[in-house]
Amino acid sequence: MNVLTAVASSPTSILTLIELGAMLLGLGITAFVAHRLRFSVVPFYLLIGLFLGKGGFFPLELSEDFLNTGAQLGAIALLLMLGLEYSGRELIGAFLERRSVGPIDILANFVPGAIIGLLLGWGMLGALVLGGITFVSSSGIAAQLIKDTGWRQSELAKRVTSVLVFEDIMLAPYLPLLTAMVLNLGVIAGVVSISIALTITGVVLLIATRQQNALAKVMSVSSQGGLLLTVFGSALLAAGVAESVGFSSAVAAFLVGLLLTGEVAAAARIRLSPLRDLFAAIFFVFFGLSIDPAAVWAALPLGVLLAVLGAAGKLATGWATTRGMNDQLAWLRAAAFLTPRGEFSLVIAGIASVTWFGENLAAITLAYVLVTTVISSTALKLLSSKLATV
Repeated sequence: MNVLTAVASSPTSILTLIELGAMLLGLGITAFVAHRLRFSVVPFYLLIGLFLGKGGFFPLELSEDFLNTGAQLGAIALLLMLGLEYSGRELIGAFLERRSVGPIDILANFVPGAIIGLLLGWGMLGALVLGGITFVSSSGIAAQLIKDTGWRQSELAKRVTSVLVFEDIMLAPYLPLLTAMVLNLGVIAGVVSISIALTITGVVLLIATRQQNALAKVMSVSSQGGLLLTVFGSALLAAGVAESVGFSSAVAAFLVGLLLTGEVAAAARIRLSPLRDLFAAIFFVFFGLSIDPAAVWAALPLGVLLAVLGAAGKLATGWATTRGMNDQLAWLRAAAFLTPRGEFSLVIAGIASVTWFGENLAAITLAYVLVTTVISSTALKLLSSKLATV
């Protein structure tokens, strides 16, 4: 009791509570405004993080460990929710259905980023890092944009989702390889990490497709508190174990969500959905808090260049994805949904933060995510206006 009293009356803890409370209130108001404008809220979250971070207008007095832990928890929860949106059979079906789009997506989006990484003098590691950042679309932002624009139950949404699934699966071997290279673990360690990643992913997909109702027998959906604690606790445990063996904690959380299918997954989505937006806000804001606005401003020209290349790359992906559809604007809408980069791009930048170019990379990535999200939201508004005038 004395400890609790001391903590509650500590000037530092009181200031932290006030700052966090004011920040969350501001985020809530921002989300309302973005919803009214029919615009993605992610750029606003990142900007708020910049304003409140080191070098910002109103820097918060938060420790580095607190920021890192908050960002990691946000990423785990966000990717757990993404995994819950899919079933194993849907994932494999979508991957096989759109596998011909994959090479085009890689060529149009990974290769330009890798070339820029080489031109910046970052070497093969920098090329691998920047290629991954420019390649992967934001599943979370894309899903929200599809929902907000009313295309959720359409053939277009199905095709776009299949591309997102392909990209997410490609990260399973990519992230462990990147981690091994960043930590300079050597070729053998890299091969072992990829082997572990592929084995884990394969086992999860096998269980998710062959044993869809197995977890329902041991997890009761009627116990709301038990289900919430079990699912989120499993994601945190898997993320921690994954990090300890060189596997990505983000992918581990995604795979935990994928393991939960049928009635259990539906119940978990309902229980966790109110928290999804909160954790997404925490993830993006905390990433912004860790970066100096001056560094982002300096990186903005390169971020814009990468965003233009990224939007052009997703135009090619959008065209390949929508071939055979009667809607003449479908390829533009698909490209607009796929253009925003987000959670995984920031996760990749976080993994590479220990490299000699990590600080510049973080600023470039934040600028890149900001600009691609603005391009996407603006394009969708223009396409919606064009549709209304037809």
